[in-house]
Amino acid sequence: MMDWLHSVEGTEAGHQLAMILALTAALLHAVFGALQKGATYDPWTSRTAMDVAIFTMATPVALFVVPWPPLELWWVLLGMIAIQSSYKALQGATYQRGAYTVVYPVVRGTGPLFTVLGAGLIFGETFTAPQWFGVGLLLAGLFGLSAYNMAKLTVDRATLVPALWLAVATGMMVALYTTWNAYGIRRVENPFTFLAWFFMLTSWDFPLAAALRGKLRRPEPALIRLAVIGGLVAFGSFGSIMMATRLDSVGEAAILRETSTVFAALIGWLLLKESVGPRRLVLMSLIALGAVVVEFAG
Repeated sequence: MMDWLHSVEGTEAGHQLAMILALTAALLHAVFGALQKGATYDPWTSRTAMDVAIFTMATPVALFVVPWPPLELWWVLLGMIAIQSSYKALQGATYQRGAYTVVYPVVRGTGPLFTVLGAGLIFGETFTAPQWFGVGLLLAGLFGLSAYNMAKLTVDRATLVPALWLAVATGMMVALYTTWNAYGIRRVENPFTFLAWFFMLTSWDFPLAAALRGKLRRPEPALIRLAVIGGLVAFGSFGSIMMATRLDSVGEAAILRETSTVFAALIGWLLLKESVGPRRLVLMSLIALGAVVVEFAG
């Protein structure tokens, strides 16, 4: 397995695999966000429960299955903990204060812009003029979708402005963790080592905070199901995007992941019978078109 992964890194086969992984991450990220935002529990409770499940499943793999990280990787892992904890706290605060359909596109629109810029500085990646045009299309679709949903909003208006600022800050943290984790997973020979330790080391903070505040309680079956499902989705979502950034361009993977907003809308339309409407359909098409332009204009 490892020999095959090493053989496709930087090749056309690796590029195609990275594209599939990034799109998989987009779909699963939309599911993960909906699970955390969910109507039954507040975002803090949902994320804490999912983190307990992630930690429980990832720890045996990190300690006993994959090789341990080399000493020179530990400063990356420590930075990763701080970045991921900050991102999760900002994300929870954003979801708590703002309507999901408004703040989620802002988070996802801010993230790829700064990721592309960061990938240029750190990894020397460059985008062609047509690719930047594709980035513009994607951002126009994302921010336009947020503005359209905001115009239709009838709740959470009192906290909308701070929620939008929090969404921008969360998007910047998305860019930071994407580039930081891409750097980390490229520095270790076995990428599954980085992934296993990533999930173990970044899933204890919310449960610990809840325990210190006396908020941990015996979970009911519905919360346990949410935790296990969310944990499995997280493995697929975050694992896929990090593997994609190892195999190919960090910036292109980040752009493709932001089609998660399209997947979120499709899930709402197909499964929840939500109305899409012609304006939202146009904006979603812009997002998808932008991603296609970035992918094929490189």
